[in-house]
Amino acid sequence: MRKQNLITAILVLVFAVGFGQSKKEKDQAAIKKMCGCYEVTFNFAETFSYSKDSLYKPSKTKYDYGLEWVELLEDKPGKVVMQHLLIVSDTTIVKHWRQDWLFENTDSYQFFKDNTWKFSQLKKSDVAGKWTQNVYQVDDSPRYSGTATWVHIDGKSYWKNTTDAPLPRREFTIRTDYNVLKRTNVHEITNYGWLHEQDNEKLIRDEKGTDVLLAREKGLDFYKKVDDSKCLAAQNWWKANKQLWAQINKKWNEVYNRKKDLHIEKTVNKQPMFMPLFELKPQSTTAEINSIFSQYIKS
Repeated sequence: MRKQNLITAILVLVFAVGFGQSKKEKDQAAIKKMCGCYEVTFNFAETFSYSKDSLYKPSKTKYDYGLEWVELLEDKPGKVVMQHLLIVSDTTIVKHWRQDWLFENTDSYQFFKDNTWKFSQLKKSDVAGKWTQNVYQVDDSPRYSGTATWVHIDGKSYWKNTTDAPLPRREFTIRTDYNVLKRTNVHEITNYGWLHEQDNEKLIRDEKGTDVLLAREKGLDFYKKVDDSKCLAAQNWWKANKQLWAQINKKWNEVYNRKKDLHIEKTVNKQPMFMPLFELKPQSTTAEINSIFSQYIKS
């Protein structure tokens, strides 16, 4: 009887491990389906206003279109890195956002407010079986980070998380009445490509972390898969510039590996950090990169 119980326990463990591995692999396969060439429609609408100010003006409904290449930079068990490149024309490519997916990740930089991120370490028990999505801005500085479980049910694959973020680029230069965007992000793999759905809260946060809700908004970004040849200009641009951004990313990793709170200067000489970084040439030196970082990030 004791031997039979031992065999049963071993079989249960084997099946559990096998199921866990197949689930992880299924998660990773779903994440990688976001790579490729996409016609994207960006849609945002402010749905409710809670301001007591009679002069409050809600954000205008935003609709935009773009052609975007999502380059797979890294693919190994438990880690997927993807770079988004926006194609303005055959000769104008904009390095867009980057998303890193990490399995059972415990290091986290959470946005607080005013270009400040708080570092924390999550408990292993809280991230078991979960994926962290780290989203980075156009210059590879942090944007937001969230951890949740990929769900595969009824033929659907999706991931949902709520986390704090800076103001979006579409409002960063025109709105000063709130300083935190609490984002509920849903990434769903669809038959046409994938959907990035958002339910966001615009918050006013003080130094103590107390929040006042200003407004809510809805976002729907549709990524329609098209032939990769339509994004050839972005693919070629990345080949020419990837070594430069590898150097910049290496410098960022030095900053992140400090594992402490991070503050980035909003502007230096009236320029946000992405501007001098975007001016660098593919052959730029480490010294030039370090000089820019030293101006915007204080140890």
